[in-house]
Amino acid sequence: MNTLRTFMLLATLTALFMGVGFMIGGTAGMGIAFVVAAGMNVFSYWNSDKMVLRMYKAQEVDENHNSGIVRRYVQSTRSLAQNAGMPSPKIYVIENDQPNAFATGRNPENAAVAATTGLLRILTEEELAGVMAHELAHVRNRDTLTMTITATIAGAITMLANFAMFFGGNRNNGGGIIGAIAIMILAPMAAGLVQMAISRGREYEADRIGAEICGHPEWLASALAKISNGAARIPNPTAERHPETGQLMIINPLSGGGRDKLFSTHPATQNRIDKLMAMTGSTPASFRQSVPSAGGNRGPWG
Repeated sequence: MNTLRTFMLLATLTALFMGVGFMIGGTAGMGIAFVVAAGMNVFSYWNSDKMVLRMYKAQEVDENHNSGIVRRYVQSTRSLAQNAGMPSPKIYVIENDQPNAFATGRNPENAAVAATTGLLRILTEEELAGVMAHELAHVRNRDTLTMTITATIAGAITMLANFAMFFGGNRNNGGGIIGAIAIMILAPMAAGLVQMAISRGREYEADRIGAEICGHPEWLASALAKISNGAARIPNPTAERHPETGQLMIINPLSGGGRDKLFSTHPATQNRIDKLMAMTGSTPASFRQSVPSAGGNRGPWG
């Protein structure tokens, strides 16, 4: 199912890329866009994970790191991967105050997980284990291939759409400046909607499997509450410059939570917490009252 989903998503994004090329340059533009999209799909399959990690200036770490916080993060992630019967991913740290994390890579054998320094500071060891279990679930489900490739191509569609303002659209289509403006607005929106089509269900599934990997759904639920609080208050400059990568994160790095809105790449955080707490048999209402804020108890990781 994940393979079919990936193929359909790439086909849709490729068609959209070609459509924008046609609107800008007619048949010739569509042909060029097809060649570029085909090359980009191949390039992204092999390199999109490296591109994202480089974009966020992620630094690979191991058990020999001079920070005890980082060493425990590495040890916890490797232990969870072993318990899940998975290859241990490469482990990265991103110097960023916003608490967040993501996984990337084309398959479990070539995967990586990354956590921000803000995340490592505010979570307890148990909460961090819940987050890393969630990211490992993405790896096991091979969601990482979908996420990294779609982020790359969606960003390219946005850039191509912006070119329409310079070229003025394909005059043979009679769109002129109005058509160019429509392309600039609608093409990125369409690319975003394709990303969102699978994003929410993927997050819920990773929450469920992650809770099973670490054995404690409440760990991840508590972490999500803290991360959502922090992400709503602390900006992520890299994500703001590259919003197409927002879907990679465990919590939307661009805005705070709310209801499951049409243009949100993530489910509402409280909905995710409610589902996780239902796995424990606890009542979501009582859990809401006991969740510490991002500025509260930092635990042994802070």
